Amino acid sequence: MLKQQALLPKNQSTVQNANCVVMVPPKEFAFNAETAKDNEFQHQVAQTTSEVRELAMQEFNTMVAELRQVGVQVVVFDYPAGEIETPDAVFPNNWFSTTANGDLYTFPMACKNRQQEVKVDALVDTLESAGRPVQSQDSLLSYLQQDAHLESTGVMVIDHVNRTIYAALSQRCDREVLEDYAERIGYERVVSFQTALPSGKPIYHTNVMMAIGEGFCVICDEVIPEFERRFVIKSLAKDKQVISISLDQMNKFCGNILQLETVNGEKVIAMSQSAFDAFSPAQKAQLSSHGKLLPFNVQTIENIGGGSVRCMLGEVFLPTRTNPL
Repeated sequence: MLKQQALLPKNQSTVQNANCVVMVPPKEFAFNAETAKDNEFQHQVAQTTSEVRELAMQEFNTMVAELRQVGVQVVVFDYPAGEIETPDAVFPNNWFSTTANGDLYTFPMACKNRQQEVKVDALVDTLESAGRPVQSQDSLLSYLQQDAHLESTGVMVIDHVNRTIYAALSQRCDREVLEDYAERIGYERVVSFQTALPSGKPIYHTNVMMAIGEGFCVICDEVIPEFERRFVIKSLAKDKQVISISLDQMNKFCGNILQLETVNGEKVIAMSQSAFDAFSPAQKAQLSSHGKLLPFNVQTIENIGGGSVRCMLGEVFLPTRTNPL
């Protein structure tokens, strides 16, 4: 059932786009059998683990270099390895989020081996070194005791300008945790809804079916039940250009894109090469009016990991340090 919640306001910036992102090298990347139980975008391959990691690292390094070249600050979080490998660590946007007030939030993820990715102290140190200090921390990890989950901006697609969170409910997106987070950051509206793939299963992460930019939204609305779909589209269309994508386009990660800003304030839209190729010429023209399109070849990471470019980008809204260390 679609749910809205009125929340208390909080003094929070309403900047839509980050000009800095955290990216995590895929040094332990592999097919994750745990997440594959509800992620239909993952595929097993015949290549060896070392071959897969070499290809994934090439894709990662190229993406980092090209983002930096256009003027997006990239903080590479070369996380400390633990006893349990973290094959999905390349997708850091699922376990943390940041705000323009200097807050860092950490989130309860559904899969045990993904919970090993949460390395708060190391991330705080890395952000500090990059000139993006964390001022305060808050955590929703206690919800793991209730077996309740909220996988950050994987399951929440956020319209910061209108202080509205859109979320497809699933085992990775619990309504109670979702509304708790919205209240903590002072966002007034939560629009949660059901989804169904042809298999009957829900979308595992909202950010594979929709993306919100400053003046546009890309959405695969056909996976939303009709009675909820109309409300969601009406809400988005108030001040966004709504670009509807097909199920086939969603499967090529056209929904898994992210609008960013360069340090000079120019708008760019990061996406995979497969998404770029799947958009129609008319859709590319629409998107180009909102920023320069930046396609990256992440075929290995997409195919095996079941996530794409947006999943690889942990937005950093933390203010830049104004005084030297």
